[in-house]
Amino acid sequence: MPVIWKPNVTVAAVVQRDGKFLLVEEETEAGLAFNQPAGHLEEGESLVDAVVREALEETAYHFKPTHLVGIYNWKHPAKDVTYLRFAFAGELRGWEAERKLDEGIVGPRWLTLDEVKATQTRHRSPLILRCIEDHLAGKCYPLDLLVHYD
Repeated sequence: MPVIWKPNVTVAAVVQRDGKFLLVEEETEAGLAFNQPAGHLEEGESLVDAVVREALEETAYHFKPTHLVGIYNWKHPAKDVTYLRFAFAGELRGWEAERKLDEGIVGPRWLTLDEVKATQTRHRSPLILRCIEDHLAGKCYPLDLLVHYD
């Protein structure tokens, strides 16, 4: 029987406020790195619910997605792993300052576009900057494009 290949489905939150972008600083095998609030889709979960959950778990911010920025297919060059990322833009609706963040997350960080570009060597993937650039370019797809069919 042949091996069935499947990509890792992930979600990411693209948040811009006061000229800065919300990233998370996290521990990785390669040291401290930056990523958007992001993570894997869990069984039975909708993509929208997943990005809301991941943003809260990694930043303590309540994220409300307003639209889809894009869908990205990326194969990690050093691993035999392909990611299918759904990136959402939206707004923040509160912050739980005392909330314990996911293991490995150092904390949320607000960076300007120039700072995001200057830290590319510390990005978990090239999708971080690409998602921000697509957001700034006005890429905007309605959430009802995504259907969670039970």
